[in-house]
Amino acid sequence: MGRFQRELPADHAARVRRAEASLDGLSVGDAFGERFFGDVDVIRARIAARTLPRPTWDTTDETELAFAIVQVLDRYGRIDQDALADRFADRYQADPARGYGATVHGILRAIGEGMPWRRVVREPFEGLGSMGNGAASRAGVVGAYFADDLETVVAEARASAEVTHAHPEGQAGAIAVAVAAATAWRMRKAPKRDALFEAVLRYTPEGDTARGIAQAAQLAPNASIDFAVRKLGNGAQTLSADTVPLALFCAARHLDDYVEALWSTVSAQGDRDTLCAIVGSIVCLCAPAIPSAWLLSREPIGDRVPDSYHLTLVTGRSTPPAED
Repeated sequence: MGRFQRELPADHAARVRRAEASLDGLSVGDAFGERFFGDVDVIRARIAARTLPRPTWDTTDETELAFAIVQVLDRYGRIDQDALADRFADRYQADPARGYGATVHGILRAIGEGMPWRRVVREPFEGLGSMGNGAASRAGVVGAYFADDLETVVAEARASAEVTHAHPEGQAGAIAVAVAAATAWRMRKAPKRDALFEAVLRYTPEGDTARGIAQAAQLAPNASIDFAVRKLGNGAQTLSADTVPLALFCAARHLDDYVEALWSTVSAQGDRDTLCAIVGSIVCLCAPAIPSAWLLSREPIGDRVPDSYHLTLVTGRSTPPAED
C-alpha cells in the first residue's frame, strides 16, 4: 500500500491474542443474538427455557468489520485508518448481505468505488455523520489490543470509529466499549462492576451516550432487564446512546459468566446481535470460558477476502489467553 510501517510493539503477539479472544467473544455473541429474531412470543419462550439455537449460527456485519480491525492491528500495531477503510470496503464487497445498515452500505460502497473515506463519512445526516451503534459493536477488539494503556485505547478506538462514524456520539460509543474491554482484561483476576463503570465514565466523552452510561451505573445490579430497557433503551433506534448503556449494564453485572451475560442481554430484545456482540467482546476477556459448544455452533470466521494480510483464521479458543 506504500504506507510507512512503524515497528510493532515488543508484546505484539500477546496483544493480537487478546484481540482474537475478544473477537471470539464478539463473534459468538453476534451470531447468538442474530438467532433470536422472529415471533416475539416464540423468542421469549426460547429465552425463558434457555433453548440454544440450532447450529450453524451465522455472523453479521459486526463480526465482519471487527475481523478487519484485528487484521489491521495485526499488520500495523495500530489503527491505520486508510488501511482500515480499504479493509472494511473489501469485506463489504465480498459479502454485502451481512446485515449492514443503510448508512454503512452507502459509506462502504462509496469507499470501494474509490471515494476518499474522510469525505464520504461526513456526508450522512446533513454533514453530521452517523451516531449509530456500529462503531461500538466492534470496538472491544481495540480495547483488548491496547489494554495496557487506557489513554491509547481512547485514541485508537476513536480512530477506528471515525472511518465510518463522523459524529461524536458514534465515536463515544466506541470509546466506551473499548475502555470497558480493556478494563475487563486488566481486572480479570478480580472483576468489579463499579470499577468497570468508573473507568468507562472517566474516559467517555460527554454527551448522550455518556449520560446513558452514568444512568446504567446507578441501576441496581439485580434490576430486571425490562426495567433496564425502559430506562436505557435496547438498541431499537440503532444509536450509540440507546445501545451502549444497556450493553455495559449487562456486561458489568455478569463479568465472570459469559453464558449468563449473553442470555441476559438477548432477553432485552431490540438490536440483539449488536448488544450481544458488545457484551461478548467485553465479558470474554474476564470470564473463565466461552462454551466450546457455542464456539463450534458459530460459523467459521476465517478470512473470506484473501490478500497480503496474514491473519487468516481465528482459532476459536474457549478461554482468554494467559497473561504473558
